[in-house]
Amino acid sequence: MDTESAYSGYSYYSGRSRGSHRHGERSRDRHKSRSKESSRSEKSVTINAPPAEPLLGDQSVRGEEVQDDNWGETTTAVTGTSEHSLSQEDIVRISKDLDDSVGLDCKRYLNVALSVILGLVVFLTPLAFLILPHLLWPDRLRACGTACEGLFISVAFKLLILLLAVWALFFRPPRAGLPRIFVFRALLATLVLLFVLSYWLFYGVRILDSQDEDYQGIVQYAVSLVDALLFIHYLAIVLLELRQLQPFFSLCVTRSTDGATQHYNLGQLSIQRAAVVILENYYKDFPVHNPALLTASKSRAAKHLAGLKVYNVDGPGENNAAAGIAQSQSRAMIAAAARRRDSSHNELYYEEAEHERRVRKRRARLVVAVEEAFTHIRRMQEEEQKKAPGDVMDPREAAQAIFPSMARALQKYLRTTRQQHLHSMESIQQHLAFSITNNMTPKAFLESYLTTGPTLQYGKDRWLARQWTLISEASVTSGLKDGSVFLLKCIDFSLVVTTKKIPYIQLAEEFIDPKSHKFMLRLQSETSV
Repeated sequence: MDTESAYSGYSYYSGRSRGSHRHGERSRDRHKSRSKESSRSEKSVTINAPPAEPLLGDQSVRGEEVQDDNWGETTTAVTGTSEHSLSQEDIVRISKDLDDSVGLDCKRYLNVALSVILGLVVFLTPLAFLILPHLLWPDRLRACGTACEGLFISVAFKLLILLLAVWALFFRPPRAGLPRIFVFRALLATLVLLFVLSYWLFYGVRILDSQDEDYQGIVQYAVSLVDALLFIHYLAIVLLELRQLQPFFSLCVTRSTDGATQHYNLGQLSIQRAAVVILENYYKDFPVHNPALLTASKSRAAKHLAGLKVYNVDGPGENNAAAGIAQSQSRAMIAAAARRRDSSHNELYYEEAEHERRVRKRRARLVVAVEEAFTHIRRMQEEEQKKAPGDVMDPREAAQAIFPSMARALQKYLRTTRQQHLHSMESIQQHLAFSITNNMTPKAFLESYLTTGPTLQYGKDRWLARQWTLISEASVTSGLKDGSVFLLKCIDFSLVVTTKKIPYIQLAEEFIDPKSHKFMLRLQSETSV
């Protein structure tokens, strides 16, 4: 009985209070890391995960997983390297960005309002040119003949074509909010405004003041305005769409945290428009940013840095002999720490090998569990085909029925691969129901969890990279140049973009005479007997 009480008393709390000297060496690094994390968490503000509960609802399973993985007791980390852990300065910056976003929304609506007003002025001007003579001096106008009436049809169809073309080119949903104005678009708007004003001035001086009686000439004047507007629209297509199609630059995009890199070929674009194209491709080409994968390397580096410590056991007032002994001990400690630092690559090797072994093991368990669950689903479907139509289970109920059989294996695998904050229980059940509805295989269901997908594959609440900041030494309205470097910065990381000009390629032709490839095969007639 005394033995059992002594064994049970050696728990975490009693062991720390009574027998710290018995397992102090085993948990010294763990206590140091916890003290560092607690001191660091006092200077940060932790934002909890979104309302959707992650795949960690069972406390018993959670405790077993922590004991096995020694990584995170909940999906919301409290350390400074967590994805949902922000400092006070970040909170202030986020609030500032929200205030700026309100201003950007007002700016966007103002641009849309100005574009609509300018479009109405452009489309109503030819109609006003045709209607005003009938309202101001209808008795003095000459009769409109057959040619004049044909011009009415021409004006009507040209205005319809221009309306559809302007709607297709200019009134598309905006893809992004730019920090500066779009130079070519502002230039085209200014050109159209000056063009319409000049036509109105000429119309007021030569037609309204003199009350011209030639109505056919007035109609031809309106037709010339519509033709000029069509040519300006063609110029807009060339400047806004066709000019950027031919690639001139190769842009290397590197993520600052994990070094993920992609290359894109772009045409003659401004820096801000190139940044928009890069961000559009980033969400589909780059794997989702996972800060949890960086915590292992950071903790390992901190442990090696903390391993080199020198203590002065003797005070400054001791004799020279004691000081010499202390210096020799210090040199021995430095040499031991150096030898341990030299062997750190072995620790890294075995640590990565152990992690890969654990991942393969849990992946195999997950694959087997999912295959058994899908086999059970197929068996249930065969049984339900024999039942009445009202008793058939829908895919959502089937997903909820088989989910507990694979939840434990999936939970352990996601924790081992540091993906548990990317997938919630609700999203996994929805994906399972989707797979059952479309008769997908277990491999197709597991592909979303076995391989890290692009950013858009996950919900918006799983990646905090909606607000971006463009940092560039050159003006963002200037064009791309060879050697240009700019940054796209968000809360957790930044994208470093370097620009290289595509080299000029010179091709040469070499003619090969077809007769030079001919040869003759001579066979000996004599054979051995």
